[in-house]
Amino acid sequence: MKKYSVNELREMYLKFFESKGHLRMNSFSLVPHNDNSLLIINSGMAPLKPYFTGQEVPPKRRVTTCQKCIRTGDLENVGKTARHGTFFEMLGNFSFGDYFKEEAIPWAWEFLTEVVGLDAERLYPSVYVDDDEAFKIWTDKMHIPAERIIKLGKEDNFWEHGSGPCGPCTEIYYDRGEKYGTGPEDVLGGEGDRFMEVWNVVFSQFNNDGHGNYTDLVQKNIDTGMGLERLAVAVQDVGSIFDVDTIKALRDKICEMAGGVQYEAEGTEESDVSVRIVTDHIRSTTFMISDGIMPSNEGRGYVLRRIIRRAVRHGRKLGISGSFLPELALSVIAGSKDGYPELEEKKDFILNVIRQEEDKFEKTFEQGLEILANMQEELKAAGKNTLSGEDAFKLYDTYGFPLDSTEEILAENGFLVDAEGFEKAMKNQRDTARAARKVSNYMGADATVYEDIDPSINSEFIGYDKLVADSTIVAMAELHAADEDAENAVADALTDGMTGAIITSQTPFYGTMGGQVGDHGKIFLYPADVDSAEHDALGCDSCNDKAVAVFKVESTEHVAGSKIAMIGRVVKGMFKTGDKVTLKVCKHGRMATCRNHSATHLMQKALREVLGTHVEQAGSYQDADRTRFDFSHFKAMTPAEIQKVEELVNEKIAAELDVNTQVMTLEEAKKSGAMALFGEKYGDSVRVVNMGDWSIELCGGTHVSNTRQIGQFKILSESGVAAGVRRIEAITGSNVTEYYKELEQNAKDAAALLKATPDTLYDHIKKLQEELKAVKSENESLKSSAAKEALGNAADDAVDVKGLKLVAKSLKDVDMNGLRELGDSLKEKLGDCVVVLMSDNDGKVSIMTMASDSAVKKGAHAGNLVKEIAPMVGGGGGGRPNMAQAGGKNPAGIEDALKKAAEVLAGQIQ
Repeated sequence: MKKYSVNELREMYLKFFESKGHLRMNSFSLVPHNDNSLLIINSGMAPLKPYFTGQEVPPKRRVTTCQKCIRTGDLENVGKTARHGTFFEMLGNFSFGDYFKEEAIPWAWEFLTEVVGLDAERLYPSVYVDDDEAFKIWTDKMHIPAERIIKLGKEDNFWEHGSGPCGPCTEIYYDRGEKYGTGPEDVLGGEGDRFMEVWNVVFSQFNNDGHGNYTDLVQKNIDTGMGLERLAVAVQDVGSIFDVDTIKALRDKICEMAGGVQYEAEGTEESDVSVRIVTDHIRSTTFMISDGIMPSNEGRGYVLRRIIRRAVRHGRKLGISGSFLPELALSVIAGSKDGYPELEEKKDFILNVIRQEEDKFEKTFEQGLEILANMQEELKAAGKNTLSGEDAFKLYDTYGFPLDSTEEILAENGFLVDAEGFEKAMKNQRDTARAARKVSNYMGADATVYEDIDPSINSEFIGYDKLVADSTIVAMAELHAADEDAENAVADALTDGMTGAIITSQTPFYGTMGGQVGDHGKIFLYPADVDSAEHDALGCDSCNDKAVAVFKVESTEHVAGSKIAMIGRVVKGMFKTGDKVTLKVCKHGRMATCRNHSATHLMQKALREVLGTHVEQAGSYQDADRTRFDFSHFKAMTPAEIQKVEELVNEKIAAELDVNTQVMTLEEAKKSGAMALFGEKYGDSVRVVNMGDWSIELCGGTHVSNTRQIGQFKILSESGVAAGVRRIEAITGSNVTEYYKELEQNAKDAAALLKATPDTLYDHIKKLQEELKAVKSENESLKSSAAKEALGNAADDAVDVKGLKLVAKSLKDVDMNGLRELGDSLKEKLGDCVVVLMSDNDGKVSIMTMASDSAVKKGAHAGNLVKEIAPMVGGGGGGRPNMAQAGGKNPAGIEDALKKAAEVLAGQIQ
C-alpha cells in the first residue's frame, strides 16, 4: 500500500466523491455563521446544518467537503497523550434527501480499499444493534462475514441531539496490527490503539419528539465524518497524528528549535508533552487567525489567547527563547496552503497577530510572576502555607499561569495550592460562559417565523441599478416584536396598522449584509388602471393617494435561505399573497448609504497605503449617517497618519474615479487582485468593485457610480475596540457640511462665553489655563501647609509597638495625595516605623497606611493593616506591604479604627 501524504489523501477523497456526483465545497470559516450553539466550528457537518434542517436549500443535494475544525473541550489533555488535538480536518460526504444506505456504505468501502488501498481483511464494520438494514447491506451486498461486523448500542452507534432528526451510525475500524497493542483494551470498540475508527456514517432517518418517540423522516440524510489525520495515521502506518507527514515536519522543526531535543526517546516523556502541545497549538492558532479570530478576553478570542499562551509557555519549557511561534506558523502555512490557499494570502496578517500576542504574553507573564511573589509574601505574613483557589485561578485566568506552574513555583518555597478551590473557580467560569451563550434549538440556529416558509421560495435582488420595480408577493409574516405574548406567524394577508414582513419574488430593496444596512421605502398596491411608472421613487403623496394599499418598509433583512424580507407596517389597505405590487426604495437614504460604503472602500485602501498591508477589515457598518470601519492594527494611529488617510480618500474623491462592478469567478477575482473578507461565504460567482485602478474589492453592496458623488470625507474618531483591532468612524457628503456647521456654531458659542471671537478663542483659553495653573499651585501649597499644621508634631505622638514606632493620626479635609505626602515625610523623619493617617473629607473617609522597609521585614504589612481597619469606617481597600490606601463613609468610626491599628500591627510583628 502506498503511503499517501495528508495533502494527497485530502484531494483523493474530494475527487472520489466528485466522481459520485457530489459538489465539492471549500471549507467554511471556523467562525460559525448564524449558529448560536457553537463558539467555533467543531465538525464537518456543523456549517451545513441549515441544509439538514431544511432552513436553506443546498446548492446541490450531494456535497463533499474537507472542513477545518477546532475542539477545545479537553484542552488540558492535549499533549498528555498522542491522541488528543485541538485542530483537525474532517472529510465528509453529505446527502440531503438524495442517496442513503445502499449507496453510502459501498462508497465508503470502495474508497478505503480500492482508492486508498487499505487491506480489506483488516477492515471491520460496526452497526447499530437494531439497524438490520445496514447489517444486511454489509453482509449481502458487501459480502462481509457476519462475525466480522460488531453490533453496538445506542451510546456508541446512534446519533441524536435532544429532539429533532437523528439516526443510527455505521463505522469502519482498521486493524493496525499487534505492534500497536495486544492488551484487553485492544479489541473492536475498545479503548486501545490497535483498532482505529477511520469512517463514520450517520443515517439521519428518524425524528425524535424529545420524549423518546421516533417517527420516520420524509427526507433521509447522510452525514459522513472522517478525520483526515486519523486516516493518514492508518495509511502511513505511524503511531499517532503527530507522526503523519505534515505534522511530523512541524514537530521536527520544534525539536530543532529546542536545541535538538529528542521526541519519544528514553526519558523524554515530559518534553514530549510540550512538543505535542506546541505542535498542535500552532496549527490551531494559524488557522483561527486566518479566519479572522483575534486574541481577546472573551469568546473564541479567549480560546485563541489561551492556546497561544499555552504554546509559548511550553516552548519556554523546551528551552526555546525569544519569539518562535511566527516561524512555526510559516511551517504550518507551507504544509497546508495547498488545501487552504487563504493561509498564504493572509500570511503577513497571521504572523503579525501571533508576534504581537506572543510579545504581550511575555510581558504579562512577568507581571504574573511579580503578583505571585506578592501573594507568597502575603501568605508568609499571615502565617499561612496554602494559596487560595481563587488566587490560583486569578493567576491562570489573567496572567496565563496554569495550575501546575503555580504549584511548581510555590512548592520551591514551601507553599501549597488549594487545587479543589481552583477547580471550583474554573467550573464557575465555565458555567457562566455556558449560561451566557444563547440557548438555541436543534442544530443551533434560533427558530424564526421565516423557517415556516417554504424553503424553495427565494428573492432576487435587482436593485443595483434600479430603485423602483414591480413584483409579486410570494410570502408574508405577521410580526409582534413589541408583544412578547403574541407569536409571529406566516400570514396570507396584512391589513391596515399591522406590523409584518413582505417577501417578493424580486426586489430593489437591499437587505442588510456585509456591514451595509438595508434599504427603507414603501410598497404600493395600485388599482389595475394605474401605471406605477408615472410615479417617482420616493413614495410621494400622489402615490399614497392612488394606491389602494401602502406598506412602509422600515428595514430590509436577509432571512432563512435566500429570502429578502421587507419589514415594516401597513399604512393603509390590505396586502395578500399573490398581489402584484410596486416597490420603491427611498433614493436619498440609498444614496447617502452608498456614499459611506464607497468611501469605506477608499479608506481601506488608504489605510493599507499609510499603515501597511497587514491592515485587514475586521468589521464594518454603513448607514445613511456614517461609516464605521474596524481593522487590524496593533497601536493607535498618530494624528499625522489619520490626516494622511483622510487626505488620500479626499484626493481619490476629487479624482472622479469611475466605480465599476463585474461578476466573475472567485478564482478570476483573486487573480485580479481583489481583496476578500475574513469569514465571508463566497459562491462560485462574485461581484468585484473597482474604483478606478486604485481600489479593487469583492463586495455585494451598493455603491456610487463615480467617486465625485461622495462629495467629501471626514474622519471623526479612531479608537481601539479589541486587542489588535482599531475602529474609525467617518462621515461623507452633506453630513460633513453639517458637521462643520455645528463646529462653527460651537466655536461661536464658546467665544461668546469668554467675550472673545472665534479668531481669538485660542489665546483666551491659553491665558485662562495659565491663570488656573497658578491658582492650583497656590491652592496645593496652602493645603499642604494646612495639613502639616493640622498634623502638628506627630512624631512626638508615636507609640512603640513591639519595637516599631506607630503614628496613627486623624486629620480634617486632607485628600489622598496630601496623606501620601505627609506619610512620606513621617517615614523619612522616624525611620523604622508604621504610619496610619485618616482624614474626614465632607463625610467621606480617606485612609493611607505606610510601612518602612525595615518594618516590612519584621512582619508589618500596610495592605493587610488597612483591610482590617477600613471596615470600621464603613469601607474597604488594600495594597502592597509598604503602602496601601482605602476609603470609607463613616467618619464616626475613625477614632476606633486608629486604636485598632496598634492591635493589628502587634499581631503582624513576629
